This record gives sequence, structure tokens and C-alpha cells, in this order.
Amino acid sequence: MRYGGNTACVEVRCGDRLVIFDAGTGLRALGHALAAGPPGLAAEIFISHCHIDHIAGLPFFEPCYMPASQIRIWAGNLLPEQRLADVARSLMSAPLFPSGEGVFKAKIKYCDFQAGDVLNPYPGVTLRTAALTHPGRATGYRLEYGSRSVAYVTDTEHSPGRIDPAVLGLAKGADLLIYDCNYTDEEFAGHVGRGHSTWEEGVRIAETAGAQRLAIFHHDPNHDDEFLDGVKARAAQRHPGAIVAAEGLIVSV
Repeated sequence: MRYGGNTACVEVRCGDRLVIFDAGTGLRALGHALAAGPPGLAAEIFISHCHIDHIAGLPFFEPCYMPASQIRIWAGNLLPEQRLADVARSLMSAPLFPSGEGVFKAKIKYCDFQAGDVLNPYPGVTLRTAALTHPGRATGYRLEYGSRSVAYVTDTEHSPGRIDPAVLGLAKGADLLIYDCNYTDEEFAGHVGRGHSTWEEGVRIAETAGAQRLAIFHHDPNHDDEFLDGVKARAAQRHPGAIVAAEGLIVSV
């Protein structure tokens, strides 16, 4: 109730430029807020992967229905077998969705890339990408703007006793590391192969990488507010820059 139950969606502002990580159900509320602002929204949406909890908000993103909007949506986990445009078309076709993708009025472009590519969606904004360990593949991001950096690393599974060098590269010296902390270390042994990590591993990565702040992210729905309060207290003891992500939380970097 306090930390929120929507699935992954993170808004990042680089000056007046808008970057969104993932299009989970949280995208609906974000779209409602953006639609109340000036017309002519320009946005870049970067999908970690196309499991339903990370794209389910797309049909309900109000700016997609506004003709003045210009939106690019990116994914790095599909090539060569599939393309993002085909995934979006399937998501919004019968029997899953009544209207079809053609109901969108905005100028929308679907962009596929390979994890490992370096992207420049806006002048002065750089995204470095890397493959993550998740069923069906996933992509992690490192956003660099000015002298600041934010790493967005979800959904990924770690190997106990070994920090993933790809993840370490994304997190190196980051001002903020947003990391998949679905489980605890104690729970992890019963969920090997699910493609998720732990808050303790997030702390280990943040400390090894020299990341200033860690946002504990992608909560297990079975973890209630009281449980997450406990995680927050334990994580802060281990890493002073650790916080537990919650809907509506604003972090300045």
C-alpha cells in the first residue's frame, strides 16, 4: 500500500528531455500526468525486455493517443528472431486488446538494437547497454548526462560469489544504481532460474562499483510494506546510500 503495486516504469529527466525506462503498469499513471502538461510531448522509452509486466502499460499511455506526441520505443533483447513493432502489434490485437495498435494517434517509432550498443537518443544524452541474465534475454542501461550517471539494471539473475562483469560495467561509479532486488539472499536458493536477484547482491555491486546510491527495485509482490521496511533498515546499515524504491519517489542526482 505504501511502496506501490504497479510494475516497472521509471521517469528520468535530463534537463527538459524525457527518458522512460520500461512500460509496465506504472506507465499509465505517468501518461496521465504528462497528458495534463503542454501538448507536443517528446519521449524515449527504453524497454528492458518484453515480458508482459514490463510492457502492459503501453496501450494505456495517454500520450500515445495525442497527435502532437513523438515517441520512440526501444528494445535490445529481441533481434534477430523478433522485432519490437511485432510485439506491440501482438499486444494490441484480439483477443488481448479491443482496438488494435492503429488506435494510436501519436508519431511512434519502434527501434530495435543489440545489447552492447551505445545509443544517443538526444544530443548530450548517452545510453550504454549490456545483456542481462534473464529468460528470453533482457537489457541493462547506463544513462549519462552531463557529469551524472544512472544505471537501470532489471531483470537479471546473479551467480552467487561472482559479480556479473556486464552489470559491474553499467554500475561503475554511477550516481544512482536502480537494481533488481526481487529476493533476499535467503530466498534466492529456492528461485534459481527465475531471472531475478537480491537486495544483498545489489549492495555488493554498489560497493564494488563505487555507486553512490542504490535503489532497491522490482519488489516481489509477496513482500508487503512491513517486509520492505525491514529491508530498508538492513540495507541502510550495509550501504548508507541504499533506499527502497516506492511509487512517486523523486531522486535528484
